Amino acid sequence: MSTTATSRGLTASLVRGAVTSPFKRAGRPGAALPTDRLVVRDVRIAPGPLASYSRICGFSESGTLPLTYPHVLGFPLAMRLMTGRSFPLPVVGLVHTWIEITRHRAPHPTEVLELTVYADALAPHRRGTEVTMVTEARSGGELVWESRSGYLSRHSARGASPAAESGPPTLPTTELPAAAEWRLPGDLGRRYGAVSGDRNPIHLYPLTARLFGFPRAIAHGMWTVARCLAEFTEPGRISYVRADFKAPVLLPATVTYAVDGAGTAFQLRSGGRVHLTGSTARDGARP
Repeated sequence: MSTTATSRGLTASLVRGAVTSPFKRAGRPGAALPTDRLVVRDVRIAPGPLASYSRICGFSESGTLPLTYPHVLGFPLAMRLMTGRSFPLPVVGLVHTWIEITRHRAPHPTEVLELTVYADALAPHRRGTEVTMVTEARSGGELVWESRSGYLSRHSARGASPAAESGPPTLPTTELPAAAEWRLPGDLGRRYGAVSGDRNPIHLYPLTARLFGFPRAIAHGMWTVARCLAEFTEPGRISYVRADFKAPVLLPATVTYAVDGAGTAFQLRSGGRVHLTGSTARDGARP
């Protein structure tokens, strides 16, 4: 299956999610996740879309596979699962809250991959209910890459406590030294959406974003992670990243990229507001 086919599948899932979401109620007692594992074999990475993704995220167009790119490949599968009838949360309004990526081995862009996506956990959150989605990439039966992502469905959640939340503990927000300043254009969401296939209305135009409570279009969280990773020296050596999405980036914007002295922890912030915190490890290590 080509990357173009996965993009078409994502568009269909977004439409299906808009139709099914009004009939789902987050926080329903006894809600359970589907046990399905969606698998797509023979996934081939097209050089053109990979180059476009690398360009917009700031990676070198050397033909290597950015750490975040398998997430783009697997996202249509995740959306298909989350917009299915048996998925308990409405996909409209879901907020990506955190992501953890582990690369066991750097796959070459010419390798044929097998992608697997499943829902792993459903847990109370102080602001609603959070689901953990898992994506795995295999080559020749070998697990080469995996990610875990948290998505929050916001609703009244009486009695929930931070200790009950799923996913890794939130990273600290101590201010890190500024390393660069980026000016993000108003059409960044549309440009990244064209490359990734993620054309969620909150990222496209001020009008469509206002329908979901945002005054302007917001940047994709996964773009912010990828752009930060691209700034690292030798990003191809990064084998692990964990990031927390703290606040949306309203477009257009001027943001500050910050990194610690060890070159492992990073942030994205603007006007005293932290949008993203993250930590990395290299060459197979984990923090």
